[in-house]
Amino acid sequence: MDALPDFPRQSRAPVFNMPGVVTASIGVILAIQAIREYLLPDSADIRLVLDFALVPARWTIWFDPSRAADVLAAAGAGAPDVAPLREAFARYIIGEGALEPWTLATYALLHGSWMHVIFNSVWLAAFGTPVARRCGPWRFLAIGLAGIVAGGLLHILVDPLGATPLVGASAGISALMAAASRFVFQPPVSGYGAPWQVPVHRPVETIPELLRNRTAVSFLAIWLVTNLIFGVVSTPLLADSSAIAWDAHLGGFVVGFLLFPFFDRPGPVRR
Repeated sequence: MDALPDFPRQSRAPVFNMPGVVTASIGVILAIQAIREYLLPDSADIRLVLDFALVPARWTIWFDPSRAADVLAAAGAGAPDVAPLREAFARYIIGEGALEPWTLATYALLHGSWMHVIFNSVWLAAFGTPVARRCGPWRFLAIGLAGIVAGGLLHILVDPLGATPLVGASAGISALMAAASRFVFQPPVSGYGAPWQVPVHRPVETIPELLRNRTAVSFLAIWLVTNLIFGVVSTPLLADSSAIAWDAHLGGFVVGFLLFPFFDRPGPVRR
């Protein structure tokens, strides 16, 4: 009689089948949204956005104060129902004259609505999980932070006169999406023993290899076209009133895609 395979010992399934760093990241952004919605008074919440959201005009005026008039003109343009509010906010930014460099990262901790933060949490769980399992918590956080900073910088370059605060973790999530695309679409390995005994660390696909992978190419094409459409028509995010910052997404995605091989944790490779 053949011996039975050495199956892994059964254990109770965890409530959240995600790496701890992913669960903690989702918990942080949900907790911040809950505190803003249910505990902070409106004045404190406005102060929080002023101090921690990313405002491109704040950076532009700090580096070139002579562009204050351009910022006011840009704030007064557009929809007449919100133009006065934008102009008042622009005047505050001009009068303040502070750079607040930490906002290049902290804007990712804030979200515009519950719909916004839940949508981002779902994508973070889906694409952050494989990256965290492969790279570990610190590299996972480094990739996300690099995408957040890159997305913020590109947003400033694309809309230097913008006085609308940028919030949301989407640029960091885009970086994790791009990082995951470098290895998750590879075909499974056959004939390599029991998968529960020997985890396979597949090599990062090179760009030529990705271009030959139809699944990866389809994913990248859909992601790029979707973001370009959002950029052209300024479509709000589901029921949210804020338009999607497609440029921040693009900056995060490019950085995650190009830098992932440098963040990847070495391991036994089997093609």
